[in-house]
Amino acid sequence: MHASLTPEPEPLSHGLKQRHLTMLGLGGVIGAGLFVGSGAGIAVAGPGIVVSYLIAGALAMLVMRMLGEMSAAMPASGAFSVHAERALGRWAGFSVGWLYWFLLVVVLAVEATGAARIANGWVPDVPQWGWVLIFMIVFTVANLAAVKNFGEFEFWFAALKVGAIVLFLVLGVLAIVGWLPDTDPVGSANLTGQGGFLPNGWSGVISGVLAVVFAFGGLEVVTIAAAESDDPARNVARAVRSAVWRILLFYVGSMLVIVTLLPWTSMKPGESPYVAVLDSIGVPAAGQIMNVVVFVALLSALNANLYGSSRMVFSLAERGEAPEGLLRVSGGGVPRRAVLASVAFGFVSVLLNLKWPDSVFLYMLNAVGAVLLFVWALIAVSQLRLRRRIEREAPETLTLRMWGFPWLTWVALAAMGAVLVLMLTDDAARPQVLWSGAATGAVLLVAWARELRTKRG
Repeated sequence: MHASLTPEPEPLSHGLKQRHLTMLGLGGVIGAGLFVGSGAGIAVAGPGIVVSYLIAGALAMLVMRMLGEMSAAMPASGAFSVHAERALGRWAGFSVGWLYWFLLVVVLAVEATGAARIANGWVPDVPQWGWVLIFMIVFTVANLAAVKNFGEFEFWFAALKVGAIVLFLVLGVLAIVGWLPDTDPVGSANLTGQGGFLPNGWSGVISGVLAVVFAFGGLEVVTIAAAESDDPARNVARAVRSAVWRILLFYVGSMLVIVTLLPWTSMKPGESPYVAVLDSIGVPAAGQIMNVVVFVALLSALNANLYGSSRMVFSLAERGEAPEGLLRVSGGGVPRRAVLASVAFGFVSVLLNLKWPDSVFLYMLNAVGAVLLFVWALIAVSQLRLRRRIEREAPETLTLRMWGFPWLTWVALAAMGAVLVLMLTDDAARPQVLWSGAATGAVLLVAWARELRTKRG
């Protein structure tokens, strides 16, 4: 028996505007992973990191297109968890929903701790845990208030990040062509010197893909948020279209600027290549400027993850897959108990990160390391199953279509499988796959036990 394709009316507020959704799509994915983490990718792939970002970005684009197709046809605050349930059964909706919630509340701890570390450097009198407490309180209040307040918060956070990247691209291009004071055209010396464009061959490019692919996680939140806009179907389609190509431009464009301006051998993992570029073209206080941008990026991601996790657990409660008490919605249409439950677990994660960063928290982080691939794979399988049903039962809702269906969906699934196999052969990434596999297996076991109990009942 198939679940109905007709979306149930959501009891949540519809306070998000199109501009909020578009910026949420951009802001959710532009984080510290790009500004700082990209250095590790450049160190293994050299200038070939541009190709790594193109491959990883293409995979993320395909996943978002599939997700956009389903979300435009069937908007829901649980997004892909609801789609998985409709396509494959309750076990799939339960598994992908809880795994994604766990992923968000653990990553939230990394963002809160990272932002606290930067703030502590500025104001050392306030201890790191004090800053974490301040951030958690501020964003809990923002998420408990009307959803449009969350939307405004996120809009301005994302606008600052997007503005910083656009400015970086403009300055970078001017430096490349030699139009800045005291600069000469750089030519292609850094792209082809130091071992050529692919100094470590295609294996370097593949290692680069492994280093950067998870930086595209966070795009999914826009389809969760679409359910709280005034016209979910139209808004999600527009947000997905605009977010995907802009992100590719920002990611690939800024990598191209970095490896053209500086020799790739000068990049150090853990240090921001953006700071190195700004320093090289003579921008005063480049390190501090980038610190502010990274700080805003971390807080923005923290805000978006808190929002996404609360809506996901609320959607699970709506379908009887989470405690019924989480269904309480305020007069303004905010699922306050779901917000508080997500904050509470996020706060526990932060405490574990502060107390045992290299043991307990590291295991938790590894347990969600490859979960995004499982989420993406279920999105692809759900789209394969649901597309045919939507064409039969409600073709008029297909306002955003997946390109090259079904072939490109199968290509995306094969690419995810390849990433997983490559992670297993990589010493640094293997623990993530094994721990994430164990976490996924545990959730699937619970889902299976629930199905069994329901059948017996």
